[in-house]
Amino acid sequence: MRRDALGGARLAHSAPLPSACESDMEAPAKAAPARLAVLLRHLRPAGASAGSLTAFPTSAQVASVKHPVQFRYTLDNNLLTPAQRHFYEENGYLVIKNLVSDEDIERFRDEFERICRRDVKVPGLLIMRDVSIAKSEFVPDEKAVTKIQDFQDVDELFRYCTLPQIIKYVECFTGPDILAMHTMLINKPPDPGKKSSRHPMHQDLHFFPFRPADLIVCAWTAMEKIDRSNGCLVVLPGTHKGSLKQHDYPEWEGGVNKLYHGVRDFDKSAPRLHLAMEKGDTVFFHPLLIHGSGMNRTDGFRKAISCHYASGDCHYIDVKGTTQENIEREAAEIANTKYGIHSPVTLKDIWAFRSRLVKGERRNL
Repeated sequence: MRRDALGGARLAHSAPLPSACESDMEAPAKAAPARLAVLLRHLRPAGASAGSLTAFPTSAQVASVKHPVQFRYTLDNNLLTPAQRHFYEENGYLVIKNLVSDEDIERFRDEFERICRRDVKVPGLLIMRDVSIAKSEFVPDEKAVTKIQDFQDVDELFRYCTLPQIIKYVECFTGPDILAMHTMLINKPPDPGKKSSRHPMHQDLHFFPFRPADLIVCAWTAMEKIDRSNGCLVVLPGTHKGSLKQHDYPEWEGGVNKLYHGVRDFDKSAPRLHLAMEKGDTVFFHPLLIHGSGMNRTDGFRKAISCHYASGDCHYIDVKGTTQENIEREAAEIANTKYGIHSPVTLKDIWAFRSRLVKGERRNL
């Protein structure tokens, strides 16, 4: 309990002396003002006005109880500093410098190139290319591939999702039971002049039929130096505190890549932050954080590898009747075309197929 050194003066009344008549009380009554004056001289410093009371510090200790700060978006552990937890709480992302080694990144790059050359064929792997590349221009190398998704069955690439230095941070957001839900290696191409290498501002939760959002986190690692020239991530800090917004394809003149849905309505005047990162730097961010990336204005390809993780305590939801119905329809169409599935497919079915346990127990997902 917090206690002031001296909150004021309380005068103690002496027990009345027994008397037989009113005249016996006149002496104590006349002496009362004098006693009060003496007391007030002890309570105020020299020079203070006669009508004021002043609190003085004393040698006694003042009790002060510090109440622990309540964090919503990170879990208690000994890894993140209070400053890092506060930053993520307010901004929805956290960059950890030099987290993944050059050696690991080069191994991931080599495996990606093998996949692009078709030296490695993995069932279920989704290979994507820029909307501006015509089929006649398709050649089996990395220049034709803008992204590979669902590499959970590619052992060398999935190793990224299990790196101890990644997982120890993931656990700060998900807890000890961890599933890899969505895997990507992004190979942003030089923009062909149609601005199609952009990624519209979006929230990752739009694509996910599982909750709660606060137990989901993305780890996104730069595989080379990334800045505004080659299309770094851009975020709207603090937007993770909002709700999931309606997403659709943006109306871009140069076309939009498949599944590149963007937030339909957001404050375009809100402050934006471009995340310039060095090779090996990793950003962890919340699935409601509004983010995207700009054009690649260089002649090279900009690479990054990422995984979305969810807690084993997360659960699936039915997205019918929600803003996510459009992504469920489109994802079902892709699944039907790719795998020849003719029965109804839900977004839950697709994600249950993709997910893979990384650590702990798999309960709901």
